[in-house]
Amino acid sequence: MQVSESERNAEQEPAHYQVSAFLERRREQVAQRWADAALFRTVFTVSRDEAVDAGRSVAAALAAVAASGRIEDIRAPGFEPVRDQLGRMAASRTRTGIDPDGVADEVAALREPVTELLRAEFPDPYAPDAQDGVLALTVLMGTLRMVVMETMVSAGEELIARQREQLLEAATPVIKLWEGTVAVPLIGTLDSARSQVVMESLLDAIVAERARFAILDITGVPTVDSLVAQHLMKTVAAARLMGAECIVSGIRPAIAQTIVHLGIDLGTVLTRSSLEDALAYALSRQGVEIAPLRSAGPAADAGVR
Repeated sequence: MQVSESERNAEQEPAHYQVSAFLERRREQVAQRWADAALFRTVFTVSRDEAVDAGRSVAAALAAVAASGRIEDIRAPGFEPVRDQLGRMAASRTRTGIDPDGVADEVAALREPVTELLRAEFPDPYAPDAQDGVLALTVLMGTLRMVVMETMVSAGEELIARQREQLLEAATPVIKLWEGTVAVPLIGTLDSARSQVVMESLLDAIVAERARFAILDITGVPTVDSLVAQHLMKTVAAARLMGAECIVSGIRPAIAQTIVHLGIDLGTVLTRSSLEDALAYALSRQGVEIAPLRSAGPAADAGVR
């Protein structure tokens, strides 16, 4: 006789509740055993009490998940209170040189001590009801393992994103050249993400330095296409809105020809061939005169070798 899906679910539900009640009832014993497991012992090295407290939190979260019946769902609300804690624990282990597979094995090792406690609850640890409870607990612990791994992946992606943003900021420094004049020397290819960082950094510098002139030097940009030109135009427009006149310098002959061939209109953008010319223009607009260096004379020249 075949058992219907609803009957199977009805049979499984008591096991879920059984595991939930067990974890609530034996939470302290579970936490004490987990405190000696590698995952907890090697993370909480200052005080064993910290490891026990962390174990209590995880046991309580598992009890909540079991009570909800969502023992296979890594998105079960019961996991939320300890998700950050599990992520920090996993990150701490990886910083010591343990790879993700090793962390997964340490999480899997938490199952055995809690399973022993659960079997001890039954007069016959291998009776059908005991087996159902152990199966539900095994599934729940497997889901915990997946939660830890998913949290590690998310944390890794966030770290990579932060590092990439920091690299972008480091690759686009804003330099104060003179009172009221700032410059951004661009090197490498401009994409949307980097262009946004350039714009934000330049606008912040304009406000901080009360700059009247902002120079975008593209001497180190290998090519200028329509996308790069569009980013430059947006940055120039944003600087103007902040009250600064923006100058694009470093227009080499090859780039100038490319711009003409592409039909890009930079007519509204003030350009100069070099950073030196752009700075000279900005200084002249501020009434600063640049005098050429005087020759030191033959006598001085004779002393230089």
